[in-house]
Amino acid sequence: MQIEIVTQATEELWDAFQRLVPQLTSNNPPPSRDDLADLVKSESSTLIVARADDDSVIGAACVTVYRVPTGIRAIIEDVIVGATARGQGVGEALVRHCLALAREKGAHGISLTSNPKREAANRLYQRMGFEKRETNAYFYRLQKPTESAR
Repeated sequence: MQIEIVTQATEELWDAFQRLVPQLTSNNPPPSRDDLADLVKSESSTLIVARADDDSVIGAACVTVYRVPTGIRAIIEDVIVGATARGQGVGEALVRHCLALAREKGAHGISLTSNPKREAANRLYQRMGFEKRETNAYFYRLQKPTESAR
């Protein structure tokens, strides 16, 4: 397995996300080609993939580092490991790479959220030292995502 930072939004990468995102959520569709290209070009977000020995993409994660008045914050989003690669350390390798990137960029900590139904993922995060926060998480929907808006 190899972990790498994505530098180009290739057709292979787009294909991988068409396969991987539905394994993570049914609430949001996979990224469009344009969305993927914008993510790869983003200054605050870094997309990371895990590749199998045959060079196929078997997992992905995104880490975002940003400034706020109280310091530098970081968050890990959309950690996805393909069903056939689960239980092989792929998720942990992706998260460790995200942690290292956030540290390099000056963040003093890093947040993530995980659906409680993703029991294996939640066990992994706790085993890695993430602490469950006592907080209220809120979400305000600005608009309903549509295919034409993507």
